[in-house]
Amino acid sequence: MFRKLFFLTSIFVLVICSLAIAQETVDDIIKKNIEARGGYENLKAVKTMKVTGKQMMQGIEVPFTIFQKRPKLIRLEATVQGQTMVQAYDGENPWWINPFMGSTDPQKMPEDQAKSIQEQSDMDGHLVDYKDKGHTVELIGKEDMEGTEVYKIKVELKNGDIRYDLLDTEYFLELKTIAKIKRQGTEIEAETSVSDYKEVNGLMIAHSIETKVGGNVVSQIIIDTIEMDVDVDDSIFTMPAKKEEAPTPKQ
Repeated sequence: MFRKLFFLTSIFVLVICSLAIAQETVDDIIKKNIEARGGYENLKAVKTMKVTGKQMMQGIEVPFTIFQKRPKLIRLEATVQGQTMVQAYDGENPWWINPFMGSTDPQKMPEDQAKSIQEQSDMDGHLVDYKDKGHTVELIGKEDMEGTEVYKIKVELKNGDIRYDLLDTEYFLELKTIAKIKRQGTEIEAETSVSDYKEVNGLMIAHSIETKVGGNVVSQIIIDTIEMDVDVDDSIFTMPAKKEEAPTPKQ
C-alpha cells in the first residue's frame, strides 16, 4: 500500500513539475520575444505613436494614418475614393465615422468591429503582460513554417478570441499570427504574416503586413513612417457630437 501511494505521489509531483516547466518555457520564449523587439522598458517608454502607410485591398490603394496613445487610445483614418473613414477608441467607447454605411455622422461601432479596434489599441501586443491583461498562453511546440522553424504559442484573449503566434526560434520575432475569431456567430480564421522588420528608436517593428483568409490575400499593408512620442491631444479619440440638421425653411 505504501509503495502504491508513493508511486501515485511521485506521478503527481512529476505532473506538477512538468506543468511548471512548460509554463516557465513559454514565459522564457515570450521574454526573449520582448527582448528581440527592443526590451520591456523601451516598449513601455513609448507614450504615443503616429503611423502612416497604405493598404491594398482588392486592387485599391488606401492611404491611412494611425494615432495611438497610452493606455489604450487609438484613432485610424483612411481615405477611400475621396471619402475619409474614421475608427477610434477612447479607452471605453469604440466609435466610427463610416460614409460607406450611408452616414457621415459619428456612431457607436458594431460589436464585431469594436472587438478588433479594442485589441488594436494595445500598443505592446497581447504577449506583453499577458497575465495582467487576462489572457492565457500555452506553448504548443515547434513546427516548420515554409522552411523556417518557429515556436507556436496559443493565446486565448480575455474576450474569448484565439490567437496562434509563430515566433522565429532563432531571432524570437513574430513571423505570423493565426487568428480564430467569431463574427456574427461564425468562426473565421485569418493568417497575418509580418516581415521587413526595421529599427525605429531602438524598437524592431515590422513594416510589411499581409493578411489571408481562406488562403486568399485580402489585405496588404506597407508602413511608410513611424513617429514616436509626438504630441497627440486626447480629444481626437473622443466621439464628437452628431451634426445638427439644418432647420427646414418655412414655406
